[in-house]
Amino acid sequence: MHSDCGLGTRVTLERVLGITASGNSGLACDPHSGLVAYPAGCVVVLLNPKKNRQHHILNTSRKTITALSFSPDGKYLVTGESGHLPAVRVWELCEFRQVAELQEHKYGVSCVAFSPNSKYIVSVGYQHDMMVHVWAWKKNTVVAANKVSSKVTAVSFSEDSSYFVTAGNRHVKFWYLDHSKSIKVLPTPVPLLGRSGLLGELRNNFFCDVACGRGSKAESTFCITSSGLLCEFNPKRMLDKWVDLRTSVARSLCVSEELIFCGCADGMVRAFSPADLGFICTLPRPHHLGTDVSSITQASHLFSNKMSARYPDSVAVTYDPVSHWLSCVYNDHSLYVWDVRDLHRVGKVHSALYHAACVWDLQCSFTIPSHPSPCVLPPLSFLSCSADNTVRLWSTERQGHTHTQNVLSKDLLKVIYMDENTTALVETEGSVSVSTEKTDGQTAETRTGIRTICVSPDGKHLASGDRNGMLRVHDLSSMTEIQKVEAHDSEILCLEYSKPETGLKLLATASRDRLIHVLDAEKDYGLVQTLDEHSSSITAVRFAANDNKVRMISCGADKSIYFRTAHRTAGGTEFRRSHHVVRKTTLYDMDVEPSCKYAAVGCQDRCIRIFNISNGKQKTFYKGSQTEDGSLLKVQTDPSGQYVATSCSDKNISIFDFRSGLCVATMFGHSEIVTGIKFTNDCKHLISVSGDSCIFVWRLAPELTMNMREHLSQLRRTSPTPPCNTDTLSVPSFRSLSLSLSSTSLHSPLQALDSPLAPEPSSRPRRRWSCRMGSLELMVKSMLDLRQLEAFSITGSSHKKGPASRLKASDAGSTSSLQGASVSREGERLGERKVEDLHLLYSVCGCASVCVYTLCIYSKVCHVSLQVLSSGSEVNAEQQEMETVLFEALGTVKTELDSLPHLVHRSKGLRGEVAMRGEVGVKGEGDRTLALLQQYSELLLKSVEKRLDNKI
Repeated sequence: MHSDCGLGTRVTLERVLGITASGNSGLACDPHSGLVAYPAGCVVVLLNPKKNRQHHILNTSRKTITALSFSPDGKYLVTGESGHLPAVRVWELCEFRQVAELQEHKYGVSCVAFSPNSKYIVSVGYQHDMMVHVWAWKKNTVVAANKVSSKVTAVSFSEDSSYFVTAGNRHVKFWYLDHSKSIKVLPTPVPLLGRSGLLGELRNNFFCDVACGRGSKAESTFCITSSGLLCEFNPKRMLDKWVDLRTSVARSLCVSEELIFCGCADGMVRAFSPADLGFICTLPRPHHLGTDVSSITQASHLFSNKMSARYPDSVAVTYDPVSHWLSCVYNDHSLYVWDVRDLHRVGKVHSALYHAACVWDLQCSFTIPSHPSPCVLPPLSFLSCSADNTVRLWSTERQGHTHTQNVLSKDLLKVIYMDENTTALVETEGSVSVSTEKTDGQTAETRTGIRTICVSPDGKHLASGDRNGMLRVHDLSSMTEIQKVEAHDSEILCLEYSKPETGLKLLATASRDRLIHVLDAEKDYGLVQTLDEHSSSITAVRFAANDNKVRMISCGADKSIYFRTAHRTAGGTEFRRSHHVVRKTTLYDMDVEPSCKYAAVGCQDRCIRIFNISNGKQKTFYKGSQTEDGSLLKVQTDPSGQYVATSCSDKNISIFDFRSGLCVATMFGHSEIVTGIKFTNDCKHLISVSGDSCIFVWRLAPELTMNMREHLSQLRRTSPTPPCNTDTLSVPSFRSLSLSLSSTSLHSPLQALDSPLAPEPSSRPRRRWSCRMGSLELMVKSMLDLRQLEAFSITGSSHKKGPASRLKASDAGSTSSLQGASVSREGERLGERKVEDLHLLYSVCGCASVCVYTLCIYSKVCHVSLQVLSSGSEVNAEQQEMETVLFEALGTVKTELDSLPHLVHRSKGLRGEVAMRGEVGVKGEGDRTLALLQQYSELLLKSVEKRLDNKI
């Protein structure tokens, strides 16, 4: 991955949830590998439909991908882009690297194509560019060129590479290559010879796509008009015949030796015979607009079409003649791959549904510590809201979901439609003429939709605010709307629920109308207070609890930050201004780090300013972007407060160390501004959403993940109160361990507010630690008492015999049952220990998270081995290599642990053990071993992430 500061390798693009193809020039299929290519902003997605796996090519110029095409041998991909001085780029697919950059166009490239002999590439510019170029791409030379006065949307090469055809507005033109001249490298390109097709009475039509014939029809050329006509030109360029597609709008065309596929309106794709343009059949339609995707759990549900339903238009089609798969893109930004081997029994190979317009905001799911009813959202999921007037629930988990799996998408779990109007669900730009060109002033800003969302801390409610000032609240268990209030006169820019440690259940709404409403989430969201101190749009509002007080901080376009403190009055809770800070730059976003001591503010001058929440003073500031252009639009701290991520208006994303301001990673790939960024609560991913309608899931490097988790563990041990954004820290990829921090015994800070009604402050409550599906005490105890490790039949010296020979299949069941019984008995006994005993264990271990994490990897490897052997399956070479690396590392870990002096006998009690350990003075050796453990954990994490996790 490319990066200006050399830190891009710390973050990789793992998943793209979106598509920006608006016509056939943005969709291609490689018949050799079966890969389907389409643009998503500045990224080319290479999709394996059968396995639902993606590979990605990031455009290093950071310009929007507008067109693409495979070479005939499938080894290369050519792309066109838009923007100032756009280039035609050729990419080698085996290494995903750029091998050619062809730059002659000025405004944008509407379509590109390889010649069948792979010698040439033809590129057609936007209408204002008015140029057609033929490239000898391996020599980086234009061999022929000419101007075109019409708007061109499609190009197709003849089977013998002697000519190509362009189509567009009242335009079908045949361009001929003179091989004797074009092979020579001349100082200037020769004029490209072109002759117009004889359109006859169809001369005023818009020809939106063109395809040269193949096989027995190689001398024919097929075109499709936007009015719904399929036309055939004979070898003399004369319009020979045409048929009516019986559709309101036609958009795309795909031709093979046996079939012609025409993409039409209302989800229809019609198939014809190239021999005589005879109609064959109409393919099944996709989902109808407004479909409840969670209810489509069987394939039969998809094919039960509703008479009154509206379907998205088919805007792009491409055919794989080897696999007999037809890929279709619809104008609601959905993608289907159909198996058309038998046209009378068409089946679905793959499908995906994405947002159809700008994505404005996102929220990640979380686990609620010690809450009687856990969050209804599945783990490793997130919500996004869009200008298409929907809120969508996605999963980042690649191996199934806890919720019922639907057949429409592997990633999308649920769609919440805010109303029954389906107009916003489809892309309206280019509906008449298929083109990636946008009209002046026509952007996502003109669309309505959901502007911001927020999930309540108890995981029960989802609040959303739209661009008309309407506030909605949905019950997440049933996904039904329970509140709808006209809260503001203008769009709602920010929603924020108060955190559990505040002792309050409030919702703050901030808008462009300069008002903040504080609502009581416990009393049907009744109005508590309205604040009108800001003089311009309010960009962010946050709650925090520190110094035993409840705070509310807000910032806005008026360059002001207001710090408020909650007071208990006779009328209820009231927020009063405690500090007011004004800066010389607009403040676009703000986030409170988990300890609730500091607030990070993203500013127009590309700086991150850190403010002390208690006194309102600026602590420090540093650059929040690696470039010298644009403004910081979003700032987001990770769950531990170790890093802060920023998005800049130049479409770049950066991650900085929160305290030092050092840049640790940069990312790019979106073609519009990044409107939202969030770290996932497992510290493994960063998710970004953008105005280009795409969602990017970025995979963080293992060292960044480990740093965050270690810092989060330290924060939980040292913080006198639970952090504001606390969440269950789960060991990656292992669901057997889930640590949670309970705050049920904490008293509300409002009980100690400086008001006449405030009661006397109570003593500091005791924190309680809990552990589900296993005992944290048992895990730590196992690391201190090595006899527990003997339950796993692995030793440091056994790796020479190979991983598969260390355990016998006959012993697998007995080993597992003995271990389970031991864990059960030990868990019952240790569960009765006092909380102080666990704190003493922490003082001995020093870095319990590293130990627990190492032991979990240790047990995971054993579990995988037992599964493989018990199933009787043969271990392949890759599994042997994986297990060998892990077993050698784990053997070394055990050897180091064995070198430590054993603790005294259990009968002396845990306190006696701790005292004895301190007396023998093994603190130095313990520190050394823990350092080694951390190194081994990093090695194991990389190995596990590469081999065991869902690698794309």
